[in-house]
Amino acid sequence: MITAVRYYSRSGNTRALAEAIAKGAGCDAISVTAPDASWKGTVDVLFIGGAQYAYGLDRHLKKYIQELKPTKVKKAVVFSTTWLNKHSIEMLKKMLKDKGIEVEEQYLYAKNRPTPEYLEEAGKFAEEYTKD
Repeated sequence: MITAVRYYSRSGNTRALAEAIAKGAGCDAISVTAPDASWKGTVDVLFIGGAQYAYGLDRHLKKYIQELKPTKVKKAVVFSTTWLNKHSIEMLKKMLKDKGIEVEEQYLYAKNRPTPEYLEEAGKFAEEYTKD
């Protein structure tokens, strides 16, 4: 099973969650702004996350999602860390669904910085999605 973890983080909170997910999924967490954020071939599960900033998702994350090819992503699982609310989860899901990408209803969300216990849970959550 091919899995990818992509995220955008300003404060490091979403990056911490992405890294825990990647550890559980057995892959690397890569920022959407990194040169190696895209891939060749098809990804079975794409974990993708970011936070809400000033009423919306960051432009880097939006651009990345807009450039995703639905034929290259079998399923997406979203995650977010914010101090406001979980609205970023719905924004991520909508953007992905509008692209024609299947999105899991379950998601990961941490208010502010995820605790060590939550990071451990996030890794286990990712393991469930990456079992063959």
